[in-house]
Amino acid sequence: MPQYLLLIYQPTDNPPSPEVLAAMAPRWDAFTENLQKAGAFVAGDALERPDTATTVRERDGQTQFTDGPFAETKEYLAGYYLVDCRDLDTALEHAAHMPNIAFGSVEVRPIWDRTGPMAAGRQQVAQA
Repeated sequence: MPQYLLLIYQPTDNPPSPEVLAAMAPRWDAFTENLQKAGAFVAGDALERPDTATTVRERDGQTQFTDGPFAETKEYLAGYYLVDCRDLDTALEHAAHMPNIAFGSVEVRPIWDRTGPMAAGRQQVAQA
């Protein structure tokens, strides 16, 4: 069954207050429970704020570690769910019920099927 990543974004300009987030906790619990009951839940978790991140990259043969996110954005990645769904429409339906969509956003992205047609094409390019 195809898998999709539901990427949860929160606004950086006007993030919800700790009180609002605490009040939303039961809604998140219910959302997770509904995914489990539907047999779609694979994994999921909340992430710490972007200012706790470290970005790692290599430039000119040197590994660089930089505090914070790679780029400034209007939203930050706050968490994720990995779900098994029969198709994109089902994943989108789950995303439409996430508690944060009234003020944040959810990006639904398919997990790359390494056995599908795109994988074969990429392997041929890599061998050329």
